[in-house]
Amino acid sequence: MFEDFRNKTQQEDGMIFPSNIYRKIVLQPAYEEAKKNFLTIMLQINIAHLKMLEEQGLVKKEEAKQIGAALKKIDLNYYRLEDYSPQYEDLFFRIENKLIELAGDVAGNLHIGRSRNDMGIAIYRMTLRQKLLLLMRELLTLRDDLIAAAEEHVDTIMIGYTHTQQAQPTTFAHYLKAVIDQLERDFERMQHVYKTVNRSSMGAAALTTTGFNINRERMRHLLAFDDIIENAWDAVAGADYIAEAASIVQLAALNLGRTSQDFLLWATQEFNAFTLASPYVQISSIMPQKRNPVSIEHTRSLLSAVVGDASTVLQMVHNTPFGDIVDTEDDMQPYLWRAIDRLVGIYKLFGSLVVTMDVNKKKLRNRAENSFANVTELADTLVRSEDISFRQAHSIVSKCIKVLLAHSEESLASLTWGLVNTQSKLITGKELNISEEDFYKTLQPESFVGVRTLPGGPAPATMKAALEHAKMNTKNLYEWIQLKESSIIEAEKELTIFLEEWSQ
Repeated sequence: MFEDFRNKTQQEDGMIFPSNIYRKIVLQPAYEEAKKNFLTIMLQINIAHLKMLEEQGLVKKEEAKQIGAALKKIDLNYYRLEDYSPQYEDLFFRIENKLIELAGDVAGNLHIGRSRNDMGIAIYRMTLRQKLLLLMRELLTLRDDLIAAAEEHVDTIMIGYTHTQQAQPTTFAHYLKAVIDQLERDFERMQHVYKTVNRSSMGAAALTTTGFNINRERMRHLLAFDDIIENAWDAVAGADYIAEAASIVQLAALNLGRTSQDFLLWATQEFNAFTLASPYVQISSIMPQKRNPVSIEHTRSLLSAVVGDASTVLQMVHNTPFGDIVDTEDDMQPYLWRAIDRLVGIYKLFGSLVVTMDVNKKKLRNRAENSFANVTELADTLVRSEDISFRQAHSIVSKCIKVLLAHSEESLASLTWGLVNTQSKLITGKELNISEEDFYKTLQPESFVGVRTLPGGPAPATMKAALEHAKMNTKNLYEWIQLKESSIIEAEKELTIFLEEWSQ
C-alpha cells in the first residue's frame, strides 16, 4: 500500500532535483523575484570581484580581460524575460553557465574566494539599501507637505483630544508639527538601519572566509558599502539587518496609521474638520449625498498591510538556525520589499490629500470657543489673579462646570463671571479680583493658545519658529540621502569603466 503512494508521488513530482512541487512553490517564485531585482546588482558584484581578483594577482590580466569581455556580453534584458528553467537551480548558476559558455573554463575562476552565501547576502543588502533610500526620500516629501500645511494653519484653532475626549484648544499646525516630528524620528531610525544594512559580506565565502588572499576592504569600496561585516559567520548568518529594517518599517506604518485614524474620524460629517478634494473621495452608487473618504480608508488599511508584511518577516526569522540564511531570505525579502513599496505609495497619497484638502477653520474655531476645553487656562488665570493654589482654582472651575451640566448647560457661553465668583466665595471665602473683561478674554481659545509660548507649545510665534527650524533641518536630511546615493552612483560608474576596459 505504501509503495503505491510512493510510486504515485514519484510519477507526479519527478525523480530528480528539483521536484515539481519544490520548483513550483520555492525555486520558481525565487527566480522571478531575482530576475526582477538582482540582475544588475549581480553583474556589479561580478565586475567588482573580478577586478579585485585581478588586482590581487589571483587571476591573470589576460584571464580578467577574457572574463570581463564575457560579462559585457551578458544580455540582462534576455534574463529578465526568460522563465525559470529547472536545468539551473537559480539565477546565479544560469549566469555562471552562460559566462563559461562565452569565456570558456577560465570563467570558473570568477568564483575564487567567494560563495553564493556571501554573494547572496551582498545582493540582498544592496537591493534593500536602494529601497530604503527611496522610502526615505518619499518620507521627506511627505514631511515637506506637512510643513507647508502646518504653516498655512498656524492660526487655525481646533480642539485637541486626550482619551478621545475634548481636552484643550490648540491649532491644526500644532497637531501637524507633532506628526512632522514623528516622521523625523522615523527618518532617524531609517538612517540607523541603513548603516546596519550597508555593510559588505563579500569575502566571508561560505562561512569561514577563504585561503585565497582576497581583499575584503577593496570589495567594500567597489560596491559602495560603508563597512564590512567583520565576522564571516555573522556575515552569512546574521539576519538582524532585515529584522531591524522590518521593525522600523512596521513602526513607521504604525505611526502614520494613528494619524490616518484621526483623519478618518475628522472626515465624518459629525466632526467636519475638513473637506477632501474631489480626486480623493468616491461617490456612493445609491446615496447622492455621500462623499466617501476612500483615500484615507485605503491609507489606513494599506498601513495595516505594511505592518502585517513586516511582521511576517520577523516571524520567518524567528527560530531560524544561526547558519546560512540565504535560502530563507529568498522567502523573506519579498515581504519586506512589498511593505516598503506600499509605504512609499502611502506617503505620496497622504501628502497629496493633506495639501489639497480644505480645512473648515470657522467650524473648528467655533467648536473650540463653545467647548469647556478652554477652562484649563481659566484655572491657571485664577492662580495668578486671586493668589490661590492651583488645586483651589481647579476646584472652583470644576464646581462651576458641574453646576452648568446639572442645568443641561453644555456651552462655555453659559460660564459667567458671576457663577465663578459665587464658587470662589464658597471655596476660598473671597470674591474674585479679576475683572469681567479679563475673565471673558481668558475664555477665548486664541488667548488659551497665545499664552502657550513655551517650546513645543501652539502659540503662533512659537509654532512659526518651530516650523522654520524644521525647514532648515530639511537641507541636512536631503544631503544625507544625496551623499549615500552619490556614493552608490560613483561606484557603479567605476565598475562600468572596468567593464569597458576589459572589453577593448
